Amino acid sequence: MELTRLLASHPQAELAFVTSDRWQGEGVGSRLGLRGQVGSLRYLGLEAGLALAADCQAVFLATPAEASMEIVSKLPRSGLKIIDLSGAFRLRDAEAYPTFYGLRRPSPALLSSAAYGLTDWFGSRVREANLIANPGCYATAAILALAPLLRDDLLDPQSLIVDAASGTTGAGRKGSEEMSFSEVADDVRAYKVFRHQHTPEIAQVLADLGGRSVDLVFTPHLLPIRRGILCTAHARLRPGVPASAPLESLRKAYAGSAFVRVLDRPEDVSIRATALTNRCDLSAAADDKGRLIAISALDNLLKGAAGQAVENFNLATGMSQTAGLETVYGVMG
Repeated sequence: MELTRLLASHPQAELAFVTSDRWQGEGVGSRLGLRGQVGSLRYLGLEAGLALAADCQAVFLATPAEASMEIVSKLPRSGLKIIDLSGAFRLRDAEAYPTFYGLRRPSPALLSSAAYGLTDWFGSRVREANLIANPGCYATAAILALAPLLRDDLLDPQSLIVDAASGTTGAGRKGSEEMSFSEVADDVRAYKVFRHQHTPEIAQVLADLGGRSVDLVFTPHLLPIRRGILCTAHARLRPGVPASAPLESLRKAYAGSAFVRVLDRPEDVSIRATALTNRCDLSAAADDKGRLIAISALDNLLKGAAGQAVENFNLATGMSQTAGLETVYGVMG
């Protein structure tokens, strides 16, 4: 739904069709309150969408991981850009999928062909890829905060602890008792301890960018709010690294970024400032004992999902990274 809204106002994209087996036949305008060409569309069934995809330059998959695996196998692979918002193609290790996603092992060749769509770090590969794995929302927040510090060899890579808290939209729209208002309100709780699917994703990308394996403990938490993520990462500095180095590293890494803003103090980073934007705010501080805290915040539906998917679409089709996102508050001036 968020992605449809973004594409409806994208100046260089025409949304040709939308699919939903559950809403098949209903109008997009009545569901999303949109007018114009996009509002006049009606949701099609999946099979009808597959038939129309060959005439498109790109398709987005906002489907469960198991559905994405099946759909990609049916889509034309020559020239069509596929941006998948699920976790179906984020991991290179096919053996990890049964454990973390409860899925059969995908084709290793398919996994190796997918570009990891964290545009701030892998933009050049996204531009050349036909299959793009949009990153997870928690993973985006954690990787953006820690990647520069590992790349610059400031941290002990075996000391990483990440705690992150998300609004309820991170669980999608499917109704369940545990996600009902009366269960979520006035409470904060951890979930999927030691088994969240974003754990191997974060570890894989940080290892790639840092040039060595990492030991990561990741714990997600559920907040009684609709949208937003606050991520707190803990680590130890390597011996001799000054306390000022982490913040300097972040500033250097994101000096030219359109959507990542480095703030002076971790206390300045907040969900409120990033909600309804395509921006990630982050900062870091260290003490004289070599302990680091890096904090990031983003909107899980925008920079953590739909907004980042539009960034990937833009780069893959030769447009500016910010196309269609200029009207979403959060583009750097």
